[in-house]
Amino acid sequence: MRITAQFVRVALAAIASTTMAMDATQTATAASRAPNILFIAMDDQNDWLGCLGGHPQVKTPHLDRLAARGTLFTSAHCQAPLCHPSRASLLTGLRPSTIGIYGLEPGLRQVPALTNHITLPQTFTRLGWFTYTCGKIYHDGTIPQAARAVEFAEWGPAPPSPKPLRPFSKIPESHPLMDWGPFPEREQETPDWQIASAAVQALRKAPREKPFFIAAGFRLPHVPCYAPPPWFALYPEADLQLPPVREDDRADTPKFSWYLHWKLPEPRLSVLRNFGEWRPLVRAYLASISFVDSQIGRVLDELEASGAATNTVVVVWSDHGWHLGEKGISGKNSLWERSTRVPLIVAGPGVGRGARCQRTVELLDLFPTLLELTGQPARPDLEGHSLLPQLRDASAPRLWPALTTHNPGNHSVRTEQWRYIRYADGSEELYDEAQDPNEWTNLANDPKTLAVRQELARWLPKRDQPPAPGSKSRVLTYDPITRTAVWEGQPIQ
Repeated sequence: MRITAQFVRVALAAIASTTMAMDATQTATAASRAPNILFIAMDDQNDWLGCLGGHPQVKTPHLDRLAARGTLFTSAHCQAPLCHPSRASLLTGLRPSTIGIYGLEPGLRQVPALTNHITLPQTFTRLGWFTYTCGKIYHDGTIPQAARAVEFAEWGPAPPSPKPLRPFSKIPESHPLMDWGPFPEREQETPDWQIASAAVQALRKAPREKPFFIAAGFRLPHVPCYAPPPWFALYPEADLQLPPVREDDRADTPKFSWYLHWKLPEPRLSVLRNFGEWRPLVRAYLASISFVDSQIGRVLDELEASGAATNTVVVVWSDHGWHLGEKGISGKNSLWERSTRVPLIVAGPGVGRGARCQRTVELLDLFPTLLELTGQPARPDLEGHSLLPQLRDASAPRLWPALTTHNPGNHSVRTEQWRYIRYADGSEELYDEAQDPNEWTNLANDPKTLAVRQELARWLPKRDQPPAPGSKSRVLTYDPITRTAVWEGQPIQ
């Protein structure tokens, strides 16, 4: 057989074609092995889910269903009890005390130390995944329009809450967000319906030749607690159970504990009672939870219908909890259980089914966990710890407590048995969570607990950065020379 130049060209072309086909097959196979990520956030959601048992009347069938096919963390805690610092911490994998973000600004890309830091979404965008976000994942307005493509390849809608003609709440001169009631009439007019619809469309258009990271940040049950009327009907006011409160609960807490939510718009329990708004708020919060559960259900149903569910890691989390009268307040901005404890559910390939993990974990752990679940190299700069051992075996031991920080110098250390709080002025709180889950009895003044407090104190953050440049709102600092708390630049007298 005579080998001609034309024969060689044809043979090489055939080999190249075969090689390209093999490479394409191998790439597709590798992509199919990498699990997708469906990343779902709730806003201001405490443990009032059916699967967590936080309120005896709450109805959350879709989240309960997800928990039944995955792993539910029953003691998960946020890094900060305020939206922006909590989200910035989770998405960067760094503690608030490391990055200096304590309030509603600055945006994380405005902090010099974070200019080149690779965030969780950015990691997968850089890897070439289909990345998409809608609703509130980053805190609103903290990522400039020009910088968005660095984080997610595509950004969907993030609609704000509509406003009724007049507020439902009878509290005079309250902040516009401090409202709750049956509104609007049509579900389609709510932000969370639109966010769910955007997530559904993203699932439908996600390319099948590569993995996806789709994030949906729901607005509820953040105030204003508006949900369509049928969701209020689930909770008749006459039968509503209010959360347990102790009237003298603050008698044994340090004065500094009040400063963490100084002059905030969220009403205290005394105000709610004076204007007859405690029961309406609790009812609206429950209605909001059930409504957002239904919208998450729409997204989960679409995931099932798409055929991608078997190869998708689903993560549901909340940025922090919320008080509804406990410790005499409503809202967040505290270092107690009501503010720090959050839902955390993980389901999908490589995750135990129907498991309940009682280990104390942090939202900070999600970044390293998702890296490991998707086969990405570990990042030594991240401050959380992968939850993969607990996702494989819910009873696997865990060495680290959960740390929550609210403004510089104020930290909580949460273990399976204890919560230890140290404030910037050195005052302390200690609660035995096993015996006192409501945190009604502060044991910090008992000399017998000294050894426990010393052991827990060694976990306090070693770095305590001052507020990053540009920090303005909701920032509390402490002047050790004058021994004065300073709220938004003004001494508290």
